[in-house]
Amino acid sequence: MKFRPLHDRVVVKRLEQDQKTAGGIIIPDTAKEKPQEGEIIAVGPGARGEDGKIVALDVKVGDRVLFGKWSGTEVKISGDELLIMKESDIMGVIQS
Repeated sequence: MKFRPLHDRVVVKRLEQDQKTAGGIIIPDTAKEKPQEGEIIAVGPGARGEDGKIVALDVKVGDRVLFGKWSGTEVKISGDELLIMKESDIMGVIQS
């Protein structure tokens, strides 16, 4: 199924983090925090400015982004757990 968010919303898939600490201790699932890093998999067309024109988003599909711990709404689409959030909830794009 294809999903296209509206306005200035984006769909993010969380990226899994390492299951070990730097010292080699394995972290159990119950003690893990949800990752705050993800990959953009869909973007909306943009928000409307005061003049009525659509302002394009700064992020694009494939970007790796950082977002707040409590950002977005968790949804399940085609069996995948995803986040839908506004572009303003994204703190930045990770560049490699």
